Amino acid sequence: MQNFMEEDKKEFGKFIDPGSIIAQLGVEKDSKVADFGCGPGFFSVPFAKAVGEDGKVYALDVLPQALESVKSKMRNSAISNIVMIRANVEKENGSRLESALVDWVILKDVLFQNQKKEIVIAEANRVLKSGGKVLVVEWNKEESSVGPENDLRISSDMLKKMFTDQNFSIEKDIVAGDFHYAFVATKK
Repeated sequence: MQNFMEEDKKEFGKFIDPGSIIAQLGVEKDSKVADFGCGPGFFSVPFAKAVGEDGKVYALDVLPQALESVKSKMRNSAISNIVMIRANVEKENGSRLESALVDWVILKDVLFQNQKKEIVIAEANRVLKSGGKVLVVEWNKEESSVGPENDLRISSDMLKKMFTDQNFSIEKDIVAGDFHYAFVATKK
């Protein structure tokens, strides 16, 4: 029985666990966080819990239904520190946030699907305080039956270079399951 379970585990792999990723970050209780392309709040809600009542999460997405999903999760989790903003981070100043406002920006599975990656990274830089950090989570570059087509994926090395080219230093790699890579970049 155990061999069968181990084979299943290898075949299906380990997916992202937001709690495990947040535990590797050292997020402070009263931090302000911007979740670019928040989707249904996969990271927004756990970050809202991590930063506590004195912290704030700005959940940004271009799709109204994504923001409705975050709103529903907020109600179900009795969380009140998430602000939803309909925004297009692929445009200059597209987040609609003030400059130097947040301590963290989350970019989870956002860059592979954006044509204007440099603008998204520049927008993260603009809204971050000096010394602020970006959590980048993207699909591994190798071929997989899970996730987007391989030609849409971007390698970790290429993405790290895009960040260092825009005044970030790469702080550390984060363990993110079998199908993704993750790292933290710090605004200089």
